Amino acid sequence: MAAKLKKGDKVIVLAGKDKGKTGEITSVDPKAGKAIVDGVNVAIRHTRQSQTAQGGRLPKALPIQLSNLAIVDANGKASRVGFRMEDGKKVRFAKTTGDVI
Repeated sequence: MAAKLKKGDKVIVLAGKDKGKTGEITSVDPKAGKAIVDGVNVAIRHTRQSQTAQGGRLPKALPIQLSNLAIVDANGKASRVGFRMEDGKKVRFAKTTGDVI
């Protein structure tokens, strides 16, 4: 099945502690059904100092379930993703506006 959300998509969080926040997908793990989004689901991780990196309390974005994310359409609202054929190719589009993503 084709992926509805991909790296680089601008998404909004539908559920959880970060509900309503928007961000860009930096990576997707389709097997686990999770994605990492900038500025969403951030936790503090304590790291030890090394020769190359400074240690301390560093914020890290953790994976969030794909079902809790929706793509942002041209109006800035949450939209579902659909597929249609255009010029013999399968393309993704926002169901609320009909715009190709």
